[in-house]
Amino acid sequence: ATLSASMRGFTVWDYVVFAGMLVISAIIGVYYAFVGGGQKTSKDFLTGGRSMSALPVALSLTASFMSAVTVLGTPAEIYRYGAIFCMFAFTYGLVVLCSAEIFLPVFYKLGITSTYEYLELRFNRYLRLCGTILFIIQTASKSQSCSMTLYTGIVIYAPALALNQVTGFDLWGAVVATGVVCTFYCTLGGLKAVVWTDVFQVGIMVAGFSAVIIRAVVVQEGIGRIVNDSYYGGRLNFWDFNPNPLQRHTFWTILIGGTFTWTGIYGVNQSQVQRYIACKNRLHAKMSLYINLVGLWAILVCATLCGLSLYSIYKDCDPWTAGMVSALDQLMPYLVLDILRDFPGVPGLFVASAYSGTLSTVSSSINALAAVTVEDLIRPHFRSLSEKQLSWISMGMSLFYGGVCIAMAALASLMGALLQAALSIFGMVGGPLLGLFALGILCSFANGIGAFVGLISGFAVSLWVGIGSQIYPPLPERTNPLYLSVAGCNISTGNLTSTESPLTTVFSTPATERPALADDWYSLSYLYFSTLGTLITVAVGIIISLLTGGLKQNTDRRFLLTKEDFLSNFSCSKSETKVEVLNRQPFPVAAEGTDNPAFSHIEMDVASAKSKANGLHI
Repeated sequence: ATLSASMRGFTVWDYVVFAGMLVISAIIGVYYAFVGGGQKTSKDFLTGGRSMSALPVALSLTASFMSAVTVLGTPAEIYRYGAIFCMFAFTYGLVVLCSAEIFLPVFYKLGITSTYEYLELRFNRYLRLCGTILFIIQTASKSQSCSMTLYTGIVIYAPALALNQVTGFDLWGAVVATGVVCTFYCTLGGLKAVVWTDVFQVGIMVAGFSAVIIRAVVVQEGIGRIVNDSYYGGRLNFWDFNPNPLQRHTFWTILIGGTFTWTGIYGVNQSQVQRYIACKNRLHAKMSLYINLVGLWAILVCATLCGLSLYSIYKDCDPWTAGMVSALDQLMPYLVLDILRDFPGVPGLFVASAYSGTLSTVSSSINALAAVTVEDLIRPHFRSLSEKQLSWISMGMSLFYGGVCIAMAALASLMGALLQAALSIFGMVGGPLLGLFALGILCSFANGIGAFVGLISGFAVSLWVGIGSQIYPPLPERTNPLYLSVAGCNISTGNLTSTESPLTTVFSTPATERPALADDWYSLSYLYFSTLGTLITVAVGIIISLLTGGLKQNTDRRFLLTKEDFLSNFSCSKSETKVEVLNRQPFPVAAEGTDNPAFSHIEMDVASAKSKANGLHI
């Protein structure tokens, strides 16, 4: 799709703004590579030496989950389907609550670097390996920070697509540039560089959104007109309490399905957990999650306002139906060039904000993938390696995964609509993994056999429904796309493209061939993929554990969520010594301390010396 002649491409100032963002990100990496003696150990590199405070970690958590998929996909989603997407505000609240009160206390008191280390401590080595491999597949494909491999490809490809659409900037040049800058500062600066570049990038994202919103309000002569247009165009469809799980977005699918999908990301995903574990004490770790919630809400409000502005400006002439853009994800760049073309540098700021989303997500993915590989695959098998050697290996892995993520972006170019594909992939892998951790932390009788069979069952069912829904996309009555008009366009009708299927998919199947399963089972809302995976994993895990003598086993209380973990919320502020005990290992570390990379000898000594004062040892 070509842009109309009145919309010029980038000016020199746009490129200056954009290049400035990349250069500052790279400088932060160089700074943390050398400040304070650089990355002496793999612990410095992967967890920032466990010395981070709550605010930068909170902004970093926000940045890495709000990727270019958010900057480009969410406003287009609201333009097409309405503002019911705002119901995610409730979902984010529940997700943060679950992550901070169920998963964080257990991970923090064990002092682990890789969340999959927990699976070995609680179950066995084979489940740890299963979790690690699933995570690596998921993450390299995604570029966000959940299941990293798959998603990373989507996240790199999205802004490159936007750049290509807006400026004619070379698509693969953009993909490689993102990957290279990202890999550069991840490899040099480790987690500290990732966190502080995220802080900078979240500022750029908010600035980019704000520029679009402010200019749209000026163009439309006030926010009242935008809200009015949205109301009469049916875009303010906040309350849809239809309980049907086949409807794509309703209050219930977003609240229930969204909570499971995002808890899989925030509660147990390596890229997120690795950050809050890097906080200096548990109070800071919890605060980082709660502060991040405010950031998530702010970004959601910005994206919603952008989506409603899109509708208000293009209500009489939809650029997508009229063939001016070839995909919904290109609407935001199209709008930016349309309303901001007279302001040199501002379109560059918007593209920089889409790119910031990408960089923050990709960097957290690369860092998390390096951590998982080093802690779960290399350290247990090569025990003679020194910390300095492991630090160098961690850097090498960052470099390697940077390359893999760029390759995955090539694969992502074949995927369908960005937002849905990203969340579907998360759901397919994230759900069963969330179920596995929930079994370990909440069910004292769950054993290794039950957990393994549960994981395989959950994974099989998630994959079945997930792949089925990609082959047979849900019909429009399930997705409820809203009406788009081209009445105000001065174009010939021969130009129109069909609006029948709102999602482009890899597979196109003639409607006549749809099997019976396609309209009920495969039409399940994509948000429920994760819920399904989690519930099946937990249910099968509990049944098999009970059948294989789970009640007879004696599970160490450290690996479970206990009453003391919850009560310690209230004791943190009262006694400084208690915080000190919570910071350190709250139990004498015997056999496993030497295998557990997160404990240095000094920490182990402190733990044993303080075992008298230890409030959590049961």
